[in-house]
Amino acid sequence: MKIAVVGTGYVGLVTGTCFAETGNQVTCIDIDKNKVDKLSNGQITIYEPGLEKIFLRNLKEGRLHFTTNLADGIKDATIIFLALPTPPGEDGSADLKYILGVADDLGKILTDYKVIVDKSTVPVGTADKVYAAIAKNYKGEFAVVSNPEFLREGVAVDDFMKPDRVVVGTSDEKAKKIMTELYAPFVRSGNPVIFMDEKSAELTKYAANSFLAVKISFMNEIARLCERLGADVDMVRKGIGSDDRIGKRFLFPGIGYGGSCFPKDVQALVKSSSEVRYDFEILNAVMKVNEEQKLFLMPKINAYFNNDLKGKRIALWGLAFKPNTDDIREAPALYMIDEFLQGGATVCAFDPEAMPNVKALLGTKIDFAESQYDALVGADVLVIATEWSEFRTPEFEKITSLLKNKVIFDGRNVFDNDQMAQLGFHYESVGRNPVK
Repeated sequence: MKIAVVGTGYVGLVTGTCFAETGNQVTCIDIDKNKVDKLSNGQITIYEPGLEKIFLRNLKEGRLHFTTNLADGIKDATIIFLALPTPPGEDGSADLKYILGVADDLGKILTDYKVIVDKSTVPVGTADKVYAAIAKNYKGEFAVVSNPEFLREGVAVDDFMKPDRVVVGTSDEKAKKIMTELYAPFVRSGNPVIFMDEKSAELTKYAANSFLAVKISFMNEIARLCERLGADVDMVRKGIGSDDRIGKRFLFPGIGYGGSCFPKDVQALVKSSSEVRYDFEILNAVMKVNEEQKLFLMPKINAYFNNDLKGKRIALWGLAFKPNTDDIREAPALYMIDEFLQGGATVCAFDPEAMPNVKALLGTKIDFAESQYDALVGADVLVIATEWSEFRTPEFEKITSLLKNKVIFDGRNVFDNDQMAQLGFHYESVGRNPVK
């Protein structure tokens, strides 16, 4: 098939590359000429494990193309994916200006039947709005489909190539046949392509992400309770996670969720609910818990330093909102950095992938280390904000030799309590008894 993907951000680039990998001719379109030039020359613009290899292969094989010209990009395409930003407004609603702007442009240049697919996460009713924006200028036949993505940053290629399910919202039979053919190579093992109406598909994405956010925040509340009762959250997690009605995923306590999806999608669903006069009390509580959780370690750290951070040096491991990505949107580390700086401390951070993004945001407000161990030099304490694999089995003797004090505050429960006790560390984590 011939496919156009409008937008070369995280979702657009993964989508376009993976469709090219199954033999389709894919043209990705973006208004950013600098980005298009980089991609056309083989320079990938996002960090995602496994993506660069297939990106370069499909670019070399001539199945993946990039352009800034919308008319040229969609001319021969049967399917046009809209993978555009939907940033949250001040009231939490999803901003549709980019999607509706492109829809308006498409209405002026369409000449034959095409399937327009909303790949972005969009509020219920967006397909109708996209249809209306196109139909304003184009009176021919076309279809608008909702096909939400379920990509986890860090494993997005596997998620796309081997999906648990594919959700397609359409009331157009011709579009249904085209989407069935498109996704056939991805569901050969029998995982379903679930067809439904457009509004149900749009709500499915928000419902899925919001439910996962509920699980995370619920477990963080359990972790807080564990600390007050003297229980161990790891034991509780294993105990409830073995129940197949609950499952073991998304039960790990920590310092809150972040990234591009959960915060935005929960806010958007709450806003959509308020627009139909429904108070989504559970999700309002989830957002409150998550905001508090991002700074969960701060009272512990302040107590250790007798509420005086002035002149202290903080070594910070991890900046991305989770491992295997360079995404820092709503990352808990950023919230802690702000608290450290306000308290008069200095920060030296290390992250395998996210440092360039934080440098662009914070400039010289904090220091950046060349390695995880360089961040420890002269530091009074180590704080762990992201559970990168390389942080899990460090050289503890090296940590001891570089830190001023054997003190670790772990926001992701990376280390084992018993091990830290044997090594003689002051170690505090989330939902477990502190080691002092």
